[in-house]
Amino acid sequence: MLTLRSKNPVDKLLVANLAILLSLGVLIFASASLGLLARGTHAVSSMVANHLIFGVLLGLIVAYVVSMIKYQIWKEYAFYLYGLSVFATALVFVPHIGLEILGAHRWIHIGSFTIQPSEFLKVGVLLALAAYFTRYKSRVNDFRWGLGGFALILLPPTALLLAQPDNGTLGIILFSAGAMYLAAGARVRDIAILVLGGILMLSIVLFVRPYALDRMTTFLDPSKDPLTTGYQLRQSLIAVGSGGVFGRGFGQSIQKFNYLPEPVSDSIFAVAAEEFGILGAVVLIALYMLFAARGLFIATRTPDYFGALLAVGITVYIVMQAFINIASMIGVMPMTGVPLLFVSHGGTAMLTALGAVGILLSISRRSQQS
Repeated sequence: MLTLRSKNPVDKLLVANLAILLSLGVLIFASASLGLLARGTHAVSSMVANHLIFGVLLGLIVAYVVSMIKYQIWKEYAFYLYGLSVFATALVFVPHIGLEILGAHRWIHIGSFTIQPSEFLKVGVLLALAAYFTRYKSRVNDFRWGLGGFALILLPPTALLLAQPDNGTLGIILFSAGAMYLAAGARVRDIAILVLGGILMLSIVLFVRPYALDRMTTFLDPSKDPLTTGYQLRQSLIAVGSGGVFGRGFGQSIQKFNYLPEPVSDSIFAVAAEEFGILGAVVLIALYMLFAARGLFIATRTPDYFGALLAVGITVYIVMQAFINIASMIGVMPMTGVPLLFVSHGGTAMLTALGAVGILLSISRRSQQS
């Protein structure tokens, strides 16, 4: 039975940081949505309702409820939740359940809702790894139980995400999992094997998938194919640059109306930078950095091994996804298509991220006792 615990307060700085991020996110999303209205995009109202009700409102409720539950309970159910998240992700390939858009199998239909189950997979993997390394923490340096167990847990998610394909989500999971493995005490040799394996897998993906290679070549040479593969990056850089230091002003973005692809999702940081300028972009980045600092501080203050590892994984997953989105919008890394958490449209992504923050807040209750 899930046990409630409300005697100790959650980390107030983390709550304040989240509140500011969400508030700014709603404002930026509302402004970006005007760009879709001007384009005559259908179902804008349902998209906004999905984001605000299913993502933000329901997500906050889930975060509050989860923050009241003793996080240690998730260790008992970690592998069951991991299995469910893998099963749900596999459903995208089932006819009449999975939804294919532009050749990608990433969504499933549940009634009138469309859900991206790979978002749940992110948390499922983190829970499984935290439970596994807690159980076998004395054997982390053993090749079979350390790297072997780590690879075994990551194998099903990796296969499913490569098949969808969803390289952005896979990269976030692998990076977050690697951070947890490192925190668990992985040897340098094993980390080196993982890095080499990652480079090999990336090389294979670039070789067998031309669109991935196109994104990489566009990253290396942004001026190449400015009207096709380089169009989104080009328009994003124009938006960021035209914002100047102080921005055009709230709601005054020009690029969101006819130029930026996906202004409410992938490209929403460019809209924010155009309207709020470099200063606004720096503030947004600083908020994610503060989230990272607070999350890792909670991990260092948690006496429980499972809670410490889980806090590291959740913090890295949320902040890394945000920085991957921002970096791709300013040409620091290739386009990935991952949303900017707490800002971009994406009900499943928002719901899952807020649920994960709820776990982190629950961990913070224990960390304050030390």
